[in-house]
Amino acid sequence: MTAIGFDNDLYLRIQSEKIRERISQFGGKLYLEFGGKLFDDFHASRVLPGFKPDSKITMLMQLREQTEIVIAINAEDIEKNKVRGDLGITYDQDLLRLVDAFTSCGLYVGSVVMTRWADQPAAVAYEKKLQTLGLRVYRHYPIPGYPSALSLIVSDDGYGRNDYIETSRPLVVVTAPGPGSGKMATCLSQLYHEQKRGVQAGYAKFETFPVWDLPLDHPVNLAYEAATADLSDVNMLDPFHLAAYRQEAVNYNRDVEVFPVLRAMFQRIFGESPYQSPTDMGVNMIRKCIVDDGVVCAAARQEIIRRWYEARCENRKGNASGAPADKIALLMEKAGISAADRPVIGAADELAQATGLPAAAMQLPDGRVITGKTSPLLGASSALILNALKELAGIPDEIKLISPALIEPVMELKVKYLGNHNPLLHIDEILIVLSIEAQTSEAARTAYACLPQLRGLEVHSSVILSQVDAGTFRKLGVNLTCEPSYHSKKLYHK
Repeated sequence: MTAIGFDNDLYLRIQSEKIRERISQFGGKLYLEFGGKLFDDFHASRVLPGFKPDSKITMLMQLREQTEIVIAINAEDIEKNKVRGDLGITYDQDLLRLVDAFTSCGLYVGSVVMTRWADQPAAVAYEKKLQTLGLRVYRHYPIPGYPSALSLIVSDDGYGRNDYIETSRPLVVVTAPGPGSGKMATCLSQLYHEQKRGVQAGYAKFETFPVWDLPLDHPVNLAYEAATADLSDVNMLDPFHLAAYRQEAVNYNRDVEVFPVLRAMFQRIFGESPYQSPTDMGVNMIRKCIVDDGVVCAAARQEIIRRWYEARCENRKGNASGAPADKIALLMEKAGISAADRPVIGAADELAQATGLPAAAMQLPDGRVITGKTSPLLGASSALILNALKELAGIPDEIKLISPALIEPVMELKVKYLGNHNPLLHIDEILIVLSIEAQTSEAARTAYACLPQLRGLEVHSSVILSQVDAGTFRKLGVNLTCEPSYHSKKLYHK
């Protein structure tokens, strides 16, 4: 059983209360810029054991009668066919996915705003598609000199030129498929229009990380910096908060750098700024829900190591420079950790060296480390899964979960009829075979029933895994790292 360090039920309660309080502060209308992932926030669930990946959307569902969603998408990203790296789909596809996800949760999607609109052909076509699907679409335009040309920005020729987004509920959540979509500019444009119409409205920002009231070098905040190493984000103390309140607060460089401009914009829109610091703008209640700091720190340190391996693998694949990995290596030094603090790494690498073939290791909840090696019938990851399930089910090692007579025909099918060069079964394929074996074998049935117990466990592979195996580990909720090397010297790897 994984130790719990975060009270998710408390979080749902006090985070929604905080947002209600902020709505009241501005007279009953709030534009809430929602950063990070509303769905499937696995980073938060890894560094805050007990935090559920969909906690933020669950929290919003408690406010569903007051809430409407505005989704912002950068028209330039549509034109460039920009892809979300974590999902492998384009931003325009992800917007439709988000609409469906919000709607299925009972949340009202009021409209879509297309930012940096310049009549891009792909954006024009996409706008028509959204309108055909019944969505209201608005246009926001580039403003020369943004964000420093304040006289132009806060004028009828700046924000005033943008379409006014018709909203009807007290809480307007502005979200997007990814960064750079113009969420903050959308909120500020709306404040300008609301003020012109005599409507009281305010702005706030929802960011899970960094956690403003944890120390700058707390592992949770260091893990956030590791997660955004490719964006060059840097956690820092908020100098404006310190000057205004004599209180240390953690923010990140982009918010601190842009705050003087934001404050000036607020002053032009409202007459005075409602906030004295970028930290003031946030509504983050994470710190108050951490119930075991030791558990959280340990989980965050593991995340930093995982991010280091991930960055090195991306560099090896040619998808990134070595700079993110170098930055995370410095964060590891700051946190006082190394690869030796992740037991599965040494176990997998030692077995790989001993056999001369790929190997993998998994750490069970009781701390034991189970390994899997490559054999004529099974790849290392598939063998690891079966070995781990046997241990969790208490099945003796000498008992085979799957008969070779079931595996061999599938291997033949892959090579002879499906054109695969590697006959070894991927994890998803071996699990399908296990599910079939479970219909007639008590041992296989018992092991199969233990699959949910793999969630949250740590795994390391001595080589970069195929997309199929890495994806299956992700679906199982396993935290995977890989050595930044391939088993073969081929240039093309699926």
